[in-house]
This record gives sequence, structure tokens and C-alpha cells, in this order.
Amino acid sequence: MKTTTRVVVIGGGVVGCSVLYHLTKLGWSDVMLLERSELTSGSTWHAAGGFHTLNGDTNMAALQGYTIRLYKELEEITGMSCGLHHVGGVTLADNSDRFDMLLAERAKHRYMGLDTHIVTPEEIAKIAPVTNIDGILGGLYDPLDGHLDPSGTTHAYAKAARMGGALIETHCMVRETKQRADGTWDVVTDKGTIHTEHVVNAGGLWAREVAAMAGIYLPLHPMEHQYIVTDDIPEIYNRDAEHPHVMDPAGESYLRQEGRGLCIGFYEQPCKPWAVDGTPWDFGHELLPDNLDKIEASIEFAYRRFPVLETAGVKSVIHGPFTFAPDGNPLVGPVPGMPGYWSACGVMAGFSQGGGVGLMLAQWMTEGECERDVTAMDVARFGDWITPGYTRPKVIENYQKRFSVSYPNEELPAARPLRQTPMYDLFDGMGAVWGAQYGLEVVNYFAIGDEPRYETPSFRRSNAWEATAREVKAVREAVGINEVHNFGKYLVTGKGARAWLDRIMAGRIPKLGRLSLTPMLSPKGRLWGDFTVSCLNEETFQLTASYGAQAFHMRWFAMNEAEDVRVENISDRLNGFQIAGPKARAVLRAVTRDRVEDMKFMDIRHATIGMVDCLVQRVSYTGDLGYEIFCDPMAQRALWDVLWAEGQNHGMRPFGMRAMMSLRLDRFFGSWMNEFSPDYTPAETGMDRFISFTKNSDFIGRAAVEAERHAGAKRKLVAFEVNAEDADVNGYEPIWIDDAVRGFCTSGGYSHHARKSIALGLIPAEQAKAGLAVEIEILGKRYPAKLITEPLFDADGARMRG
Repeated sequence: MKTTTRVVVIGGGVVGCSVLYHLTKLGWSDVMLLERSELTSGSTWHAAGGFHTLNGDTNMAALQGYTIRLYKELEEITGMSCGLHHVGGVTLADNSDRFDMLLAERAKHRYMGLDTHIVTPEEIAKIAPVTNIDGILGGLYDPLDGHLDPSGTTHAYAKAARMGGALIETHCMVRETKQRADGTWDVVTDKGTIHTEHVVNAGGLWAREVAAMAGIYLPLHPMEHQYIVTDDIPEIYNRDAEHPHVMDPAGESYLRQEGRGLCIGFYEQPCKPWAVDGTPWDFGHELLPDNLDKIEASIEFAYRRFPVLETAGVKSVIHGPFTFAPDGNPLVGPVPGMPGYWSACGVMAGFSQGGGVGLMLAQWMTEGECERDVTAMDVARFGDWITPGYTRPKVIENYQKRFSVSYPNEELPAARPLRQTPMYDLFDGMGAVWGAQYGLEVVNYFAIGDEPRYETPSFRRSNAWEATAREVKAVREAVGINEVHNFGKYLVTGKGARAWLDRIMAGRIPKLGRLSLTPMLSPKGRLWGDFTVSCLNEETFQLTASYGAQAFHMRWFAMNEAEDVRVENISDRLNGFQIAGPKARAVLRAVTRDRVEDMKFMDIRHATIGMVDCLVQRVSYTGDLGYEIFCDPMAQRALWDVLWAEGQNHGMRPFGMRAMMSLRLDRFFGSWMNEFSPDYTPAETGMDRFISFTKNSDFIGRAAVEAERHAGAKRKLVAFEVNAEDADVNGYEPIWIDDAVRGFCTSGGYSHHARKSIALGLIPAEQAKAGLAVEIEILGKRYPAKLITEPLFDADGARMRG
């Protein structure tokens, strides 16, 4: 067996073989795959083999589309059959919320180039005649849906990889993975040790155990999953064409033709986690004992939806484990803190996503970044706070909601609350309605009186409407207060701190006592982060950014480390409050003896507020006069007491994230992972105004953004006023210009201050002119909208900067 190689992929399922193939496709031939048994062992061999494009995340949907289109290419390359059945599929909606979800998904598909269609119940009866359409409002038809042969497809990936120079070693058990001092790895197997630059964990059911060999915890858990194959059914084998797939969210089932009968699988509510304390190494080509009691209610529902099943015999029951992450998406990419160690795990929909996962990981490894934003499946989206005790209930919840409606404002309850600030109990007593970000409890809004402590999930305006309007009014007319806990915070220290920041950040690094806003870029000039940089002294800087991107950002900082610079993640070691509104200055002046009234916009200053040492920054995401006040969390309650007591003299109210996201629309402020993400460039989003093209530093991404600056961006982020009704833009709605889809929304909502529905979106740069009339599709209906350029509040910035 070969003892040195560039990449070792551990795991011979469909994902491992896809990664191996894509590495060779992108030019890395010195790669090998190790499989402890035969290829397809684990989950791959017993998978139902279905594939579809429908996914709530648009990038995941696009990658699923790539995966499906790849199969014919694999067949052409290898001469092997993947057993493709492109039969199409329809997802059913039996209530208005499910139908709204399908309308929203269809809208996204327009600009993605996916040819899906909303169909009526009558059309469903013709497309999928075994379906009982009683109570069905409509459906979404996708001609790309289908199924394949799991084994044949996996072996086609393997053959294509071998044709590209890859080696595959079966019956080779990995015992240890050990990192050397130089960052390379020794993979110890029962056939010898392999020295490699990169390790890819594609261990599937054993991914947790493989990760543990390197001291890594991956948040994964296997779930038992069951599907049934029927005997021959005349209504199926007498058809001229193969019956399409049917996804029935109400029945938590998927159905397709299998030979002369049907295959139906369930995501049942009384589900069961498997191998809670670890996957046995001797498990592989076994199935679990049948457990029809677990799916009894699901089967009864299926009999009503698909009456032919009630008289059909059962040919076989397939009951096996699949591995899930807490949110159901894969765990892909470089593992933070482990150079050279890559994850390709948690791909529960391997035949829908495996090709896209393989392509993205191969691009990441060979080129340093992917062609599209992969945050939804980045292994770094979970921090080091996550534990098996959190993972298991979240995986169970995700399994149970696999076919549930996914609402844009929904807050899932499992494994909460976990992480709380010192303000949690106080805010809870004030009527906080909670959300969660990166495991941390965050106030969405405050209910008062007899208002419910629960926001109704909806695609339309929710019962948070009045509370949000109330909080917005308080900020704009008096003063509002909220926590700054959901900022990621970093401390950069050392003699080389300024020079390092000049290289890492594209913008100007501020002088002492000042802050600046700056994008952080990828080598290809895409947005890697949206930061505030504060200069505390010449060797000490504080950075703030999105709280949920901590592991992502710390991984990037580590990949670009410098000897004379230290970067610490202090996100949970620093907390405090934001106060904002026309009376914010009066509140602050009254609670400190330090001079703060003369602070200019983007000044920073140390001050003692009450008894608490604080860092005060003159900036606010509300777009109003405001201050961010940071302190030690141990003193946060004391800081609250003094701010709140004085605030009562000025009409202070607490406000949450729903109000924050409405307030930012008044100034057309973008937000991370909406307007700003690795999918976009600074010139497209207006972030180029924060780039210092004159500074004497070869900052990361400089060549790319200078080239774009010279050529000009092809699209531009703009704002629209929308004549909406009872629903606002959430994101990815198509923008129609001259009766053609020419752009899409990045986010939006309702400006309670201006009492207008606002959308932010990307359109062709040459059409981005004030007054442009467009239509924006919201839940299947096209609404007139007008491009606006003047902010809805404080248009000249006099209050924010004054």
C-alpha cells in the first residue's frame, strides 16, 4: 500500500467517492481513499436513492441541481450506469402555509434557472394518479426529481476517480490520525501508516468516531429511518410511464415507483436516535429490525393519501440508520483549529447533495475558497460550545420537521435555552420573546400585557407586528436599549497588530480613539466579513462582527496568523448594551462623570458608567444617534441598573432584533448573510466605499477588487419601496424588470418608522437608477415596486452623525 499521498479520504460511501472524484477533476491526482469494508458500506447501500432540488437554502438547492446534472456526466465518463430515473416529482400542499412555502420556493427557482411549476390539484391527479387529492390546495412540480441506483452511482464516482489517478484501498481500517509538528498527518491503518498533507473525514455513520481520533467533536447523530417496498400494484405496472415521485409533507412521507410496485418512506414523529454512545465498528451491511409500530400512524395517513397502498402487499422493509447534523445540513470544510483536517460528513441526502458537497470541498482544498457561499453547510457554523447533549435533541427535532413547513420567522424550541447572558432572567421577566443565534438566547421582541409570549410562524406579517412597531417608535422618538451580546468580538494585540489588520482587512485601520468600518475579503475578492475595527491603542484593537460567524472568522485569522500578533475571541467575555434614539446622549451624559457629550460619530472612549468601567463607541446599527457600551459581563447587571434607571426619565424602552431589523431598513443598511456574504463582492453591495485603495498594503483580495473597480460591477445592490399587502420580502424573491426576472431580493421587511414595505436586492448595474419601476414577486404575486435612493430616516445623516 502507498505510504505517502497528498490527500487521504476516509470513508467509501457516496460522499467520500464524490470528494475523491472531484479532487481529481480539479487536478489533484495524488489522492487516495480508505474504506474499512467495501464501498457503499454504512448508509449508502440501503439508501432509497431519491434525488430532488427543493431546499430552503438557495445555494444548497443549486448544489443539489449540480449533483443531479452530474450523473449523466459520470455515466459518459465511466461507461457505467447510475440507474437514473428522471421521473419528476411533486410536493403536495394541504394548507395555506404549506402552499405559501411552495410559492416562495418557486419564486426562488426563477432566478436560479430551475424549471419548477406550481400545479393545481387537478394537474396533480394527472401527474401522480395514485394520489388522493382531497384537501390538496396545490403542489410544486420539479421535472428533475428522480431516483437512481445507490451502489452503481457510488461505483461510478469511484471509477471516475481512479481514471483521474486516485487510489482506493478497501478492507483498510483506520486506527489513528495523528498530526505532526509541521501540520501534516499520519493516518495509521491495519495495513500500515500513510503520511499525508490533508485528511478528509467522510466517515458517514462513523464520522464521530473518526473525528474523535483527532480529538475533534463533530455535531452528528444517526437516526433510524424506515421505508417500505410493496408487492406489484396493477395501477403502477399497467402505466405507460414510470410514476413520478410524490412528497407529502402532511403525511411526512415520500413515495416513488420501485419496479412494479411502490416505495414509501417516512419521517415519523415517534422517531428514534440510533447508536447514542457510538457506532459499532462491525456494523456495515446490516439492517435494523423492523419497527412498524413506530410508523403505524404514518402508514394510516399514507393509506388515505395513496389508497392503492392499503391493498398492496409488503415485499420488504428497509430499516437503517442515517446521520444528521443539528440543522439537517452537511458538515463540510476545514475544521477550525485543525490545519489540514477536512469534514465531509452529515450528508443525509447523499444522492441529492453528494456531488455538490464533493465539488465544493474539492474547490476549497485546491483553490482556497468555493465558487459560491457554503455557509449553510460549513462545519464552522457550530462553535466549540456544542455538545452531544445539545446535538441529539436538535437532530431529533430536525428529523421530525424534515417535511414540515419552514417559516422565515420560526424559532425552534429543542435544546433551549442553552447559552444565556446575565440579562436572561431579567428580560424574561419583562416579557422577552426569545430567538437563538449560535446557541445564544437573543430577544426578538418584548410582549407586554396579555400579548402572547410566542411569535406565530408565518410567511406573512406575524403577531410580532404591534410589538415591533412599539419598539421602533421608542427608538425613533425617545431612546431604546438592547444588548450587544450578539456581536462577535475579537481582541487583536501585539507590535504587528496594525500591519496585520492592514493586510487582513481591506479598509482603513483607524487612529487611536476612533473606529472604522471595513470589509474582510477572500483572495478572490468576495466578502469574508463585515467588521468594525476600534483602535484602543497602537498595539490593541477590538473587532466586532456577526456573532454567528465566530468560528469561521477565527479559522480565517488562524490561517493568516503572524508571529507578533495575538487574536483572541472575546465574544462572550465582553458584553453590554446599545442605546439609541434622540435622547441617547442625554441618558449617557447623566450616568457618567467622564466627558461623553463631545464624542463625534465613530469616536471611542473609556468611561466609568455608574460603577462600571466601559468602552463606549459612538455608532449604532439603528441608523440613529446611538452608542455601543461594552463591559465585563460580571458587571453587566450593574450597568443595566444605572442605564435603565436614568432611561426612565427619557422614555427608554427595551427593543429586540425584530425592531433592529426594521430600523436598519430606514437607512438601507445591509446585514451579514443577507446583503453581505461570500456570494457577493464589495462593488456589488456598496461595501467598496469602505475599502482603502490608497493604503500602502497588499491586503487580501486587493488584486481582485481593483480589477472589479476598473471593470465595474455587473450588478448593484439597491433599495425598493414595495406596494405589498400582508407579506413583505424575506429574501431571494425575484425582481421582474420589463416582464423578465433580472434580479433578486437579498432581504427586506417593513419599515415601521416610514410605514412602508422595503426590499433590498441586486439588479443589473446599468438599470440601477432612481425611480426604476419593477415588480417583486412575493408568495406567487407580483407587486409594483419603485427603486429609491434617499434613506427613509435622517437622509442627510445629521442625527446619526451630529
